[in-house]
Amino acid sequence: MVRTYLQRIWQYEGSYNAFTSMNPNAIAQAREIDRRRRYGEPLGPLAGIPVVIKESMDHVGLPSTAGWAPLSSRAAGGVDLFPSKNSVVVDRLIAAGAIILGKTNIPAFSDDGTRANSSWAGPTYNAVNKRLAPGASSSGTATAVAGNFAVLGLAEETGGSIQNPAAAQSLVGVKPTFALVPTAGTVPLASSTRDVIGPIARTVRDAALVMDVLAGYSPEDPKTAAANGRLPPGGYTARLSETALSGMRIGLYGPGWRLDALSPETEGLYAQAVEELEIEGATVVEDPFAGSGFADLALPGEPYDMRGTESLAYDFQSYLKGLSFDGATVGSIDGLAAITGISPFQQDGGPLSWYVDKLAVLADSLNQPEDVPDLSGFWALRNQYLSVFDSVMAANDLDALAFPQTFGTVPELFSADTYPATTESAINIAGLPGVVVPAGQYSNGAPFALIFVGPRWSEPALLAFAYDYEQATQHRIEANLSL
Repeated sequence: MVRTYLQRIWQYEGSYNAFTSMNPNAIAQAREIDRRRRYGEPLGPLAGIPVVIKESMDHVGLPSTAGWAPLSSRAAGGVDLFPSKNSVVVDRLIAAGAIILGKTNIPAFSDDGTRANSSWAGPTYNAVNKRLAPGASSSGTATAVAGNFAVLGLAEETGGSIQNPAAAQSLVGVKPTFALVPTAGTVPLASSTRDVIGPIARTVRDAALVMDVLAGYSPEDPKTAAANGRLPPGGYTARLSETALSGMRIGLYGPGWRLDALSPETEGLYAQAVEELEIEGATVVEDPFAGSGFADLALPGEPYDMRGTESLAYDFQSYLKGLSFDGATVGSIDGLAAITGISPFQQDGGPLSWYVDKLAVLADSLNQPEDVPDLSGFWALRNQYLSVFDSVMAANDLDALAFPQTFGTVPELFSADTYPATTESAINIAGLPGVVVPAGQYSNGAPFALIFVGPRWSEPALLAFAYDYEQATQHRIEANLSL
């Protein structure tokens, strides 16, 4: 099976640019799984399954480039940094028996909610339609899964980078509750406050199976202590049912949630999806957030609300302690700048400088990145979001929300348009989970998707609702690759 996927990658990768590096040991690892299976030895739940991981996730033996040209020897003047150990999620995949085929392309420091064009490796193309944006920084993972270069993949999100690429390429994506899945060993944008890791897959069941592998406490990531007691006793597949939506109360998108209006075509596709939910037995509630003040919590006129990334300097400094250059630990932002000749936060040419310009707490934190920054303003904002969200859900007796994942069609790859997500950045700031599932197609060929959103730790229910909808509608668009 691994050979088959590698052959497909060899055939099509040059036209889609999903990968940054390949695992040279994949065949040997697959052969070892075959040997263990043949002799009846115990095997993990993903034994032999070909998977991919986002470039930002550390894998021993493969360079950690963050998608930034100065951190890749394949870019002019760049250098390679190598991790001393795997990220927690990579170790969990390996322990489950998965065969990691390679790392997938991202924009520089994952700092793009629409495309990967700023990567040292060049742009990644959408496997459903090459003319369209692949959808945010986990572009490579989505293209690899949609293009059948792997069975499934890991993505990471700070502001839409699981939701957007899954929807843009007609896939299933799980954006977990903040702190459910460890992010240690992953290049951060806001690991203290917003970053999450989740699966992108072709089916809800596959995504749920991977959640069983990923979720739960790790001593390497203390924030995941919040997940203790939150894992479903029967696993994330236990509630999957073709009748899961029957009798459920589902809230619908409206200006109470976000002021952006749906395009006429999106309205039509969403109306069809709502009808499908009702056929499955759900009761829908129009704009339950009307009058709640929820939409007013967003920054006006900002498609991406970066609040919460004030921890970036502290998180990045901590991450660099696990990377080495020529056998010596990088250790710090200053150490990185000494190696590359530029800091990513530098005003002239640093890809993260715009965060510093907008966030006073981050600017101060750069002076003492070893110290935990003052995040009290962000925690107060999260509490505001959660207070309104939980109140609306309780007042309307809602089991979940089901929104169009976008309020318009997917933008083109080489345009300046940003991705029109409905739930970014609200569920990122609030730390809420969401499950994306294919729900149709725009007239220009772009996929249309629903996202099911619920309270913290409600992934088992959201996966069940997405599974019911998926099985009833079968809306996923198969990729038709071209050379």
